[in-house]
Amino acid sequence: MLDPVVAAVRRAVREALAPFADSGARILVALSGGADSLALAAATAHEARHAGIEAIAVTVDHGLQSGSAEVAERAARQARDAGIRDARVVRVDVGSAGGPEAAARDARYAALREAAAETGSVAVLVGHTLDDQAETVLLGLARGSGAASLQGMSPHALDERGLAWIRPLLALRRADTEAFCAASGIDPWADPHNDDDRFARVRVRHRVLPVLEAELGPGIAEALWRTAEQLREDDEAFADMIDETIEDIVEHAEAGIAVSVPALAANPAAIRNRIIRHVVASEFGVALTRAQTLEVARLVTDWAGQGPIDLPGCQATRSGQALAFRAAGA
Repeated sequence: MLDPVVAAVRRAVREALAPFADSGARILVALSGGADSLALAAATAHEARHAGIEAIAVTVDHGLQSGSAEVAERAARQARDAGIRDARVVRVDVGSAGGPEAAARDARYAALREAAAETGSVAVLVGHTLDDQAETVLLGLARGSGAASLQGMSPHALDERGLAWIRPLLALRRADTEAFCAASGIDPWADPHNDDDRFARVRVRHRVLPVLEAELGPGIAEALWRTAEQLREDDEAFADMIDETIEDIVEHAEAGIAVSVPALAANPAAIRNRIIRHVVASEFGVALTRAQTLEVARLVTDWAGQGPIDLPGCQATRSGQALAFRAAGA
């Protein structure tokens, strides 16, 4: 009789793979060797066979720990034992930009993108769980980075190349993937970095969440996950609204783009600020901070003849009934 947790993980993967069923598509599985990614790889191997999909496992060796090459090769062997014939190891050089966590993540995702391109894969499956989502939401809350951060990781997102990034296990707990491995006779690797409290995520996992559970009662992780889901739904609705609004109020200007001031002023602050951020991000590839966004919005709501505002990569100027954004130095 199939273990219920094995069935739950397989079902989650089956639902994630459904859009690609019977297409012969290649799907990449990001494999670290830990319980989450091994459960994902094993479930994908099982479901891909039935769905007419070719699964490929990629383990990124960051070279940051002694014996990392052996750990990576072990993970690849376990993927082959689970039924993924093409299980490869990619070694990367990790820089220092943004700190060790960010640098390792950037190197890992770059390697996965490259591997997807080389193999013609249409999607990358990542083994993040509900616990990872809860940690991400708490970290976003601590940074004060707004709804975009509080909605956490998306279960399905397309990058600029059209590559799908899919997280089938976001509604499952870390304990579920550990139970899957135990029930399947899989021995996961325990990454010592997961217990290293130099990293903010580790402190959230081992200190902050347990305190919240103890003081506020059980179910905090699930509540944070639900919050992320609700905020993502809201953000998608806002995004559709912004796209429709922008078509009517934006026009190209010399060396940039212009937005109608009366139209911006007629919108609530939440929409007005989103339009400003969206225009700048789309035209100049820059993400404005809240302080920068509010300063630009003052050109609409509190204009007293003030001059241009210098922003990263561009400049915002009020000219009559138009708010113009031009490339820096134009």
